[in-house]
Order: sequence, then C-alpha cells, then structure tokens
Amino acid sequence: MPEKAARVQPALPGLTAPSRSRTIALSAFTPGKTCMLFPHATPCSILRSTLRPILRPPRLAAMLGLLSLSLLPACGVTGTTEEVPPVAPATEGLADATGPGAPTGMRMVTLVDGLDEPWGMDFLPDGSLLVTEQGGALKLVDGKNYTVTPVTGVPSSERAGQGGLLDVLVHPQFADNGWVYLSYTVTDGSGKYSTRVSRARLEGGALQGVEEIFTAKPFYRERRHFGSRLLLADGYLYITIGDRGNREQAQSLATHNGKVMRLLEDGSIPPDNPFVGTQGARPEIWTYGHRNPQGMAQHPTNGSIWVTEHGPQGGDELNVLRPGANYGWPLVTYGEEYGGGTIGEGTHLEGTQQPLVYWVPSIGTGNIAFYTGNLYPGWQPSLLVSGLKLTRISRLELEGDKVGSETRLLANLGMRIRDVQIGPDGKVYALAGGARLIRLDLGPQGG
Repeated sequence: MPEKAARVQPALPGLTAPSRSRTIALSAFTPGKTCMLFPHATPCSILRSTLRPILRPPRLAAMLGLLSLSLLPACGVTGTTEEVPPVAPATEGLADATGPGAPTGMRMVTLVDGLDEPWGMDFLPDGSLLVTEQGGALKLVDGKNYTVTPVTGVPSSERAGQGGLLDVLVHPQFADNGWVYLSYTVTDGSGKYSTRVSRARLEGGALQGVEEIFTAKPFYRERRHFGSRLLLADGYLYITIGDRGNREQAQSLATHNGKVMRLLEDGSIPPDNPFVGTQGARPEIWTYGHRNPQGMAQHPTNGSIWVTEHGPQGGDELNVLRPGANYGWPLVTYGEEYGGGTIGEGTHLEGTQQPLVYWVPSIGTGNIAFYTGNLYPGWQPSLLVSGLKLTRISRLELEGDKVGSETRLLANLGMRIRDVQIGPDGKVYALAGGARLIRLDLGPQGG
C-alpha cells in the first residue's frame, strides 16, 4: 500500500509549530511492463484497445481517457484512500527559532520595481542576476546598485496565456563556458504552442550563438501549463513540462506533456534514461504523471531532484523524482475539480508515487530553493517554497527526505511570489508582484 504523504495546512495566527517532525516514507517504484497511456498499470486487452486512439484526436482522447479510468479496476489496479495527519501550522509572518542563528523576523526590501511579469532568475558568478520577463525581455541586474540593463540577442518567444519567456539558468561553470539556458514559448504558425529550450553564450551583455536543444511535442492550442523550469545537476539538464491542459497526456509516454525530461547539457539523450528503447515512448522522459511542475531544485547533500507542481483546486505537491516513476496525475490527486468533484481514483493508486508533501488549500507553488547559505545556520537543511496564490515564502524543515513543520518567512504580502533563490551573500531573493525583485532582510517590515 502506498505510504502516507504529509499535509501542509495554512498557518493560523497565534499557533506555533512543535519541535517534533513528521516522518514521510516514499513508496518505491518497481519497473515492469508498460502500457502507452497508463504505464504504471498491468496491461490488459480492454485497456490496450483504447491506447492508440487516445493519442489523437483531442475530443476522442478525452472521452477515451475517462473511459479508461473507469476500467482500471478491471485491470487489477485499485486505490485506497487514507486519513493523512497534518503538519502543524507555524506562526504567521515570523520564522521559528528552530536552531542557532535562525532569524526571529524578516522584512521585505524592494531592489528593483517596474519589471514586466518577471518569471525566472539566476545569479552570475559576479553577483549580478539575469531575470526573464514574460513579454520576451531578458534583463541583467547589477548585484551592487541594482541597475537594470536589457540583454540583446534573446530568441523570439510568444506571450501566449501563461507562456512567454520563462526560466533562465546559468551554467555552473559559466566562468569557463559562458553558457546560459532559456525556456520559452514558441508557435508552429497555426495557433498552436509549445515549450522550447535553447542555450547561448552571454558575452558583453549579448547572447551569442543561440542553439535550440529541446522542443516539447506535440504543439497544442491551449495556452497554459507550460511548466518550463530548468535545472542543471551532475551534468544533466532537467526540464519540467506541464500537461498543457490535456490532463490525460500526462500518462502517455508518447508525449512530453506532464513530464520531467532529462537531457545532457547539449540536448542529447542520456542512454540510461528509463524509457530509452521503449517502443513509442519519448526517450527524453525521466518521470511522468505531473500536472504543472514549476519548481525544481537539487538537494545539496544527497543530490536528489525535488519538484513542486500545481494541483487543480488544492493538492499542490512536493515530490522527489525517481527515474521512470509515475506521480499519478490525473489518476490520483489530493485536489479536486474547480467547483468541486473528485478527479481520477482519489488520492492513492498502486504503482504511483505519493507526494512528500501536499497543500490543501493550494498555495500556488512557484519555484523552490534549498538554503545553502551561511547567514542563517539554523536553516540548514531547509527548503524554501514560493507561493503564487497565498502570496508567501515558506521554509520547510528537512531531515534527509523527511519534512517537519512549515514556517512562513513572509505572509500575506498581497503579491504573487514566482521565484525564490539564495544569493551569494546567503540572503533570500524573490520575484514578486509581477514587477519586483525583492530581498528578505532581518527586522520587522517597515523597519
């Protein structure tokens, strides 16, 4: 039976988190024979008969996807729902003094205002930042006086719905190779859109030698759930792609949608990817069954890759990636349909991974960052989570792959927090309110 996940609830004024932490065990993934649409399930004749038509066209796909969900019990796949213990709420707006050096209060300092829907950021070795704007501009922010300069040579992108110029990633060896990676929305010219990733060298305020290294397939008319978060870890490039509003595609290995991809730095495919050699499967796929993952970071000690994703109405998730694993969407979720109603088989299904943490109601998870600085030693180890819906930055206490209490560093800002990063100075930086680059400093707000 799948293990329980930890539920994180909104913090309530006047409540403090207990010192004890909750233990969350992750269920193991056992590879086996796979179906194209539902690779976690044992194939059966009635499911196989619906697989190929689900790949096209969209209306028939949706109908057959619902039919296939109703037939899963006949294939020997069953789910069990359990009561899940909540993680106790933290004091609103203040940091828990959970260790030596932990701050007692934080305030927001605005460094840059007037940005055009900033989406992603990353630090350069000299302490300056690259910041993307959804409208298509890439800005270079000086790390000392915070002046803003446009970068030239940026590839063209489409500002379509939730799309546009999205994430930016500076290569860990930038000082030697100058590489910068970008994710952005492109069109095929017929009103359909997808996510593309390119890299280029940043030289003197301009991108040189732009080269495309990945484009998600297929293109869709829907203009949402692009995913598009980037991470370089141990020589591999990880790319998140949302389900693009076609939820059944998250379970199909024939598409990139609802997946996390793993490539080599130049865009080539690692030979040990879990679905290399699987007939009909996209070889770039590392994990599947995701709705719209928009946060990703590597654990600083054990090297695992952690991802946050948006649920529907509730059910935002924090997951640890396992190669070839199925994270359940839309077969299982802790969220529900907008306006109410169960999605899929409930919250548990054999062969799918349980989240490490889920949030009900949704906080609208943005990007995440492990705290690796030395400024606040009591924060090590911690994971910082940005919130778009509940307009906050939270800190989760960690013990390996276990999560304890949630602490709100800033709450009720009235500004959506899209990205969070740790600066070279050990301070927390974030993109907020659709226009600002902010920093968290010690002291009360307004002080």
